[in-house]
Amino acid sequence: MAQHTIRFRIRPDGRVEEQVEGVQGMACEQLTERIEARLGVVQQRRPTAEAFQAQTASATQPQQAAQSIDPA
Repeated sequence: MAQHTIRFRIRPDGRVEEQVEGVQGMACEQLTERIEARLGVVQQRRPTAEAFQAQTASATQPQQAAQSIDPA
């Protein structure tokens, strides 16, 4: 099973940036929805090129998606 990694960057203004690695396709949204619900309102989503790859693609390539969350 591939390792899933969620990285957070907390900005001085309180915004939280989240980056998901090791997830195929847009499954990163399902992986992070509970965390995002507790952090606040998602202001922006920026899927990377890897996020658009099919979920059945090889799990050896890192998959990433970045998004900003504004605390409620």
